[in-house]
Amino acid sequence: MEGAQLQNIKGIGDKLSQKIIDELGGEDELNQVIENLDLERLINIEGISQRKAIEIMNQLIGNPAQKFLKSDRAIQLYEEIIEKIVSYSNTSYAKNRILLLAPIKDEEIIEERLNFVMNAKEKVSELPLYELDRLMKHLNEPKQSKPNYDASKAILVESNEDADYLMDLGLNRYYTILTASDSPFFQEELRGYELIYYIYTEGFLDLGDMPNLIMINKDAPIYQLVPEVILDYFKENRDLFERVSKIKAILGEETVLNDIGPILDELESYKTKEVDLDEIVNNEKRHIDRELKERIQNIDLEGDEVLDLLNNALPPKLEEIFNEILSKSKETIKLESGIDFDPFIRKYPIEIDDMEMERVKTEILSNSENNYFDKKSTAAEQLASIKEDAEREVSDIIKFDYEYALGSFAYLYDLNKPEFTNEYDLNQALHLNLCLRERTINEGIQRVDYKLNEEENIALLTGANSGGKTTLLETISQIAILGQMGLPVPAKSAKIKLLDEIYHFSKKRSLDAGAFESFLNVFMPIVTSDSEKLVLLDELEGITELEAAVKIISSFIEMIEESNSFAIIVTHMANELMKYTDIRVDGIEATGLDENYNLIVDRTPKMNYLAKSTPELIIKRMYNNSPPELKKVYGKILEKF
Repeated sequence: MEGAQLQNIKGIGDKLSQKIIDELGGEDELNQVIENLDLERLINIEGISQRKAIEIMNQLIGNPAQKFLKSDRAIQLYEEIIEKIVSYSNTSYAKNRILLLAPIKDEEIIEERLNFVMNAKEKVSELPLYELDRLMKHLNEPKQSKPNYDASKAILVESNEDADYLMDLGLNRYYTILTASDSPFFQEELRGYELIYYIYTEGFLDLGDMPNLIMINKDAPIYQLVPEVILDYFKENRDLFERVSKIKAILGEETVLNDIGPILDELESYKTKEVDLDEIVNNEKRHIDRELKERIQNIDLEGDEVLDLLNNALPPKLEEIFNEILSKSKETIKLESGIDFDPFIRKYPIEIDDMEMERVKTEILSNSENNYFDKKSTAAEQLASIKEDAEREVSDIIKFDYEYALGSFAYLYDLNKPEFTNEYDLNQALHLNLCLRERTINEGIQRVDYKLNEEENIALLTGANSGGKTTLLETISQIAILGQMGLPVPAKSAKIKLLDEIYHFSKKRSLDAGAFESFLNVFMPIVTSDSEKLVLLDELEGITELEAAVKIISSFIEMIEESNSFAIIVTHMANELMKYTDIRVDGIEATGLDENYNLIVDRTPKMNYLAKSTPELIIKRMYNNSPPELKKVYGKILEKF
């Protein structure tokens, strides 16, 4: 894709074209955006709205939506369909692809897409949707973790070149990097850190007896040099991986993601196993002091034993008591801490040997950190081995969201695959806005049948006010648009024709000359083009005076009859039009009001039947629902019917 092709898109000149390429980072990135249908990146460019981004992308990938949808109401109905499907998406991946679904005429592509959606519908019908909706919500690609800098540890290297290499890897974001020095204070500086990672190339540094030192070969993988690189990544995305693993289980698919939690938990449990040596020793000191006091009180000392005490020597009797008690204490400390040492000075009360405690603590810390590093390295290696598979599984589920959204839409709206023929024959069709209500409240929702064929390719639709004429017209539009998008339709069965264009004109109530001229500018090209089209006109008589409207519409009828197009005209001037042209007239008729004063209507039009508009039933309903002062007015009106 070159910038020049961007300039060919309506509304994009040299300046905006160059801005798009610059913002994306070049033409290669633009190609990547197109390949991934990444609308978000276009929308994030200042000056490009969502609609403009969709228009740009559609033209870049060759979607002909604008060629098929030829009126404002047709475009609006299409956008309402898209909005309904998008509501079932959980990812930008699915949303972008849904926003780019467009009506086409290529039957092979349409059939392929229909089969995909119908398979998705069947799959979704067997899934626990409530649970899946919760797990799928806001799925995204795994995030890169932010390094957690630890000033208590440092990396030691042999040369500046090694330091530069590790900095290029970004390891200085985790620990300070030190280069070996001949300074006599250097080793003392190293001892100030809890742990030193000596990442060596040659291994020639003689650092003496440093228990806080871990040696790692520079050629080891990055996650072995600093395990946190991989560990933090999996901790950051743990919730995501757990959700995806549950989704995979629901879908009955194998996964490596179940291994992540146990590996991280084992590492965490090891860290929490660290013992509080001070607490253990202090508890033992209190116990020793109590026991010494009790046992020494019951000892009788001879004269020479008293002299021994005066000479700061323990008599054999006391020595034996100290030995026995301290020996048991040493075993207790070893059992609780795992360390074999004697932290006490033989006095009463007993004293803790602070120097011995510090020595042991340093040794413990060194051993603990070394052991913990080994555990982290092992965990990092295990996680690194499944990282690629884990990311692929997340990507697969994100891509599944597109299938899930389309399948949910088709299943919950009870949509069915249409058949492509040379006619329109709808069996038990229903407006999309009523489909979800039908699932929960079946009473009062009526499906409709309707047909047009090559012999009768145009019809007038007459009948009751609020009887469903407009709803039927919109239902037919929805079915036509959905079918050419390659999506199932809201009907038990449907035969439809693949066409070049669809026009849907909603009710007009303006006698303004400018509005009339504007309408003619849009309306007249319909009858002059050779394209096959579906034209739906909803009560257009208000655009001008009755006689002119009859002449315009009757001329339109004659031209449509001689074409390969189809049209339905909702009108209250069928009698006038029948004087000018021979046309099929269908009717939706209200037969009365129910106990709640709602119209009783058979929503399926009667073929070749001129139905009355029955405004008196609407007035009667308003009469019964009005306060006394208005009832008088409506009563007088009813007297005239």
